[in-house]
Amino acid sequence: MYPDPSFWRGKRVLLTGHTGFKGAWLALWLQRLGAQVTGLALAPATTPALFTLAGVAQGMDSHVCDVRDGAAVAALVQAAPPDIVLHLAAQALVRPGYAAPLDTFATNVMGTAHVLDALRGQSRVRVAVVVTTDKVYRNREWAYPYREDDPLGGHDPYSASKAAAALLAASYRDSFLAAQGVAVATARAGNVIGGGDWSQDRLLPDAVRAWQQGATLNIRHPQATRPWQHVLEPLAAYLRLAEVLWQHPQRAGAYNLGPLPHEAATVEYVVKMASGAYPESATSYEKNSKNPHEAHWLALETAHARSLLGVQPRWPLATAVARTMAWYRAQHAGADALALCHADIDAYTASTFAAVVQP
Repeated sequence: MYPDPSFWRGKRVLLTGHTGFKGAWLALWLQRLGAQVTGLALAPATTPALFTLAGVAQGMDSHVCDVRDGAAVAALVQAAPPDIVLHLAAQALVRPGYAAPLDTFATNVMGTAHVLDALRGQSRVRVAVVVTTDKVYRNREWAYPYREDDPLGGHDPYSASKAAAALLAASYRDSFLAAQGVAVATARAGNVIGGGDWSQDRLLPDAVRAWQQGATLNIRHPQATRPWQHVLEPLAAYLRLAEVLWQHPQRAGAYNLGPLPHEAATVEYVVKMASGAYPESATSYEKNSKNPHEAHWLALETAHARSLLGVQPRWPLATAVARTMAWYRAQHAGADALALCHADIDAYTASTFAAVVQP
């Protein structure tokens, strides 16, 4: 079973992006596991924010720092110093990438370079996991899940910046860090859902905002297909990846992480599943969207990670959507965000692979 508390207890972990949606969940989980966590990120980008509501900073050494500031990043790494680096800090959305492409490239490419460059000469660090995305691949709109050795690409600035970050991570590994004894891997996860995300232009946060106010949810690309999964799925895989690399640094490389390919689903399908939590919900679908280009069909082949890391999804899509919507409804009704997160982590870690792997 993973993650392994005995492995993480006492480990010094540098977590970038800890004020974001995934980063806040991961910071809480690392704290539960007994890790000594140093966080490096901008202030939370949304109001409300899970980082604030759950009091994430109370259990870690939290620093406001922009990954675009190489000197500041290097100083924090020097002060930490970490055993393991989990690099999640990013401009993580497609549409803002169109609005601010230079900022997106500066954060996702040069920010990654600053983090990895700061590890050069650090004697303690042994593992670095660089989180990218399922959108790093040159999307051919074909019916096959993408594998780790498929060509990288990216039509939009966000996707291209993440593909560039993957190439950069491989270069730093091969040129500098492997010889230093640092195992560097990139983790390519699909679309994540879960309670505590209030970002704009994400499906379920947009749905919750609209339906809680009695407004109509407007959907741009209802037939767009994505590999959806609960946020705890990729986070568990990141932790497992770090555990494996600690013992087997030769397994450094790229890993697709996500649901089994048959669980990829359309936006419309996920919206209809989620709408059950709000019986009076209303949704409109655009037939001929004039919005910027986004990939229509995207799925990942995850056999490499299942084989080398032993990771498999625990919650099927229906469970992921149900738990996400239950989190939002409970929090909106006054439940404590931290308690809700701990309840989900408890339920997830108690789950077994056999309960979710479908034939």
